[in-house]
Amino acid sequence: MLIGGSVGTGQFSFAVPDPRTQPGEFLRYLLDVAIARAHPAATLADFLPSPPPGRTLVLGAGKAAGAMAQALEAVWPSNNPLSGLVVTRYGHTPPRPPGATARIEIVEAAHPVPDAAGERAAARLLELAAGLTADDLALCLISGGGSALLTLPAAQLALADKQRIHRELLASGANIHEMNTLRKHLSRIKGGRLAAACKQASVVTLAISDVPGDELPVIASGPTVADDSTCAQALDIARRYEIALPPAVISALQSGALETPKPTDPLFARHQTHLIATPLQALQAAAMAARQAGLAAHVLSDAIEGESREIGRMHAALARACATGTGAFQTPCVILSGGETTVTLGADKPKGRGGRASEFCLGLAQALAGQPGIWGLAADTDGIDGVENNAGALVRPDTSARATAMKIDLPDHLTRHDAYGFFAALDDLVITGPTYTNVNDFRALLVL
Repeated sequence: MLIGGSVGTGQFSFAVPDPRTQPGEFLRYLLDVAIARAHPAATLADFLPSPPPGRTLVLGAGKAAGAMAQALEAVWPSNNPLSGLVVTRYGHTPPRPPGATARIEIVEAAHPVPDAAGERAAARLLELAAGLTADDLALCLISGGGSALLTLPAAQLALADKQRIHRELLASGANIHEMNTLRKHLSRIKGGRLAAACKQASVVTLAISDVPGDELPVIASGPTVADDSTCAQALDIARRYEIALPPAVISALQSGALETPKPTDPLFARHQTHLIATPLQALQAAAMAARQAGLAAHVLSDAIEGESREIGRMHAALARACATGTGAFQTPCVILSGGETTVTLGADKPKGRGGRASEFCLGLAQALAGQPGIWGLAADTDGIDGVENNAGALVRPDTSARATAMKIDLPDHLTRHDAYGFFAALDDLVITGPTYTNVNDFRALLVL
């Protein structure tokens, strides 16, 4: 058992709390290990192509794009021309190491609802791509969040239309595959269109996955990869979730005028793609850290989807069965999972504050109802749960009792989707700040 020492993950090192005497700190340690495993500085160098005869142009977008650009600058040969532009979320540009040379421009834009800065950045990316030749390399750095950060509306749409559509999608309960199918068909840059702009140049995409199944066409709505979804599917999703589209957009979808480049398109013949970090790898790193601390560790799945509160209740059932000796797992153990859950906001209900990780924790706490010996943590690995300043929240065996003593009504907070307010009052928010990577939800239950 490794207690009170430290463990290394790539260039990162952490002290190891004792899970039996510091259970909350231990779960936070597992989150830190998972995030470190997914950081571009730990992974990107292993996937770099050889420099081309001409120049290397970097094009990128996502919550990890700034860190990916800096990791690339640190290892790319100094004698090969390197330039480019990436766009990341406001506040997600890492500080540059002392003495580091900036060769790639990093700009910031809004997420999860796009803004004019993202629109300008997307237009510039297309302009840069248009200047490439057959001797050049387009090195594309793509991570989750690019769907909002790369905003270049189709000709039939204005930015205000895209902003409204994003808001409605976020509140609709649609999963990430559905949301991005619609988004890419309403864009001039997503769904393989950035790759098409690179023309005869070689294109290499390095991607960090934040989606269940690690499907490249879904990550950031696949700006550099072929897309097999259709206009008809996009139109069906809009109708199913009651997303209002302008008549001109409906006509363009019906006619196929907004169709995306398909896998059979010869433009992808010189393209390569590499996943440099995935949710499963992050979960496996956390599992290994738990085992090194003397605990059994079980990874349920890296692709769990559904309503956040319901997934919380499902995890509670597994943990309770484990704690009472009636389940498949035996104590002491850690139960890990990932994926992307959803929070469906009813139009007739008052809105609180909180994202899907915090709402998972609220559902977990309600279902555990003070069960002894169980701790839980859920967080978004980018460090931002929705639009709040927390990554997620921590559930303790006494969460319900402390809330009752403070006259905090858990069911009321759940009804109002106010997980942030609930856990802030208990001082159980998990706050990491921006992590400069993004492999989606991280959930860990410790059962002693």
